[in-house]
Amino acid sequence: MTHQRSRTLHSWQEATRVYLKQQVVTMLFLGFAAGLPFLLVFSTLSRWLAEAGISRTLIGFFSWVGITYSIKVLWAPVIDRLPLPGLTRALGKRRSWMLLGQAGILLGLLAMASIQPAEDIGLFALAALLVAFSSATQDVALDAYRIEIIAAEYQGAMSAMYIGGYRLGTLVAGAGALYLAEFYSWAVAYSVMAALMLVGMITVLLVPEPVHLISRATYENEARVIRYLEGSAHLPDGLRRITAWFIGAVVCPFMDFFARNGSLAITILLLISVFRITDITMASMANPFYYDLGYSKVEVANYTKLFGFFMTLTGAALGGILVVRYGIMRPLLVGAVSVALTNLLFAVMAWTGYDLRFLALVIGADSLSGGFATAAFIAYLSSLTNQAYTATQYALFSSLMTLVPKILAGFSGIIVDLHGYVFFFIYASVTGIPAILLVLYLMRHNNVDQADDVKAKPGQA
Repeated sequence: MTHQRSRTLHSWQEATRVYLKQQVVTMLFLGFAAGLPFLLVFSTLSRWLAEAGISRTLIGFFSWVGITYSIKVLWAPVIDRLPLPGLTRALGKRRSWMLLGQAGILLGLLAMASIQPAEDIGLFALAALLVAFSSATQDVALDAYRIEIIAAEYQGAMSAMYIGGYRLGTLVAGAGALYLAEFYSWAVAYSVMAALMLVGMITVLLVPEPVHLISRATYENEARVIRYLEGSAHLPDGLRRITAWFIGAVVCPFMDFFARNGSLAITILLLISVFRITDITMASMANPFYYDLGYSKVEVANYTKLFGFFMTLTGAALGGILVVRYGIMRPLLVGAVSVALTNLLFAVMAWTGYDLRFLALVIGADSLSGGFATAAFIAYLSSLTNQAYTATQYALFSSLMTLVPKILAGFSGIIVDLHGYVFFFIYASVTGIPAILLVLYLMRHNNVDQADDVKAKPGQA
């Protein structure tokens, strides 16, 4: 394992004061810039298209622009390796790519605001695709920046502040855009959203570029590229350069991960792929569930959006503090258990029926545990990366963590139709058991490694 081998036990005061660090505060603004475009190419956009008279079939096809978020690992190596002419020299590798992504989002939103979807749906779709692609690009660079700008022990707080900013961005892009569209127009709403991207762009211009530290193992790994160049002199220069770049940018990041984690690499990847199954599976049926129980749109908005927003922030903040205090693995275990258990509360609610007080209890528990688990999980993913390949490796992890859950979530409606909501939420809770077992296994292996280290160095025990 590459994380949590040795760490300083911080006091509660030190753990709490982590949220005053400049790097941590910065993540609130960068998280806002990351969260803002997400709903503008999803649920908010679907409402605009519906009001414009676009068919439900075509609206469904528009959801495919979101595939860019799941395949961003394909161009993450480019972001890791390719400098932007002029911009990288002025801002550095991470900030230049963040700024480019933010500029693409701003331009794409302005283009959407200037097009009537009913009049030119093709051009409108291209503008939406530009927003989604630029947003995914910003995410890759931003994740790399977040990991590299501060020590691993503070990644819990960084992820908590990022979640807070991200949720604030989605709140503005959701409720805020709807209000603007209601009282003014969709063009005004998307123009205002475009202007709000300046928050992220100004932040990028003000923050420092991370120091890129390359380990000896990484240099040895990169030596494979040099050996390839030396042994392929018979090939055309263009082909040699392209192949060498591919080895360094794509092959080496994957080889590095497996080399550092050894026999545990597959177990870690399994954990990443199943950790979010429970909450993503449940979320796919949440709104139909509220509707079938008789909750109005206003009640759902008040409890799940506003109240849930603040409870999520509270959970994320608590998760960040406990990661600093106790390390990553124990909070990760607590998060996995709590997310699975809160799904059982939804099963109880499905059995008891409409009850606003119980809805508040369930949403509070679900949002608190979800924020806590997400903060710990992002910190865990961050601890797995090598700074030489931060963007590529984290993009791989973040893509993998949603792939299996989204596939399983597609069958959620079938389960509800066949067996009802009570069975479905129990099923969703049970899907969290593999993640719990994998965390326990990795914790046990980590303890064994620490014990071996003590035996090897008895004078330091």
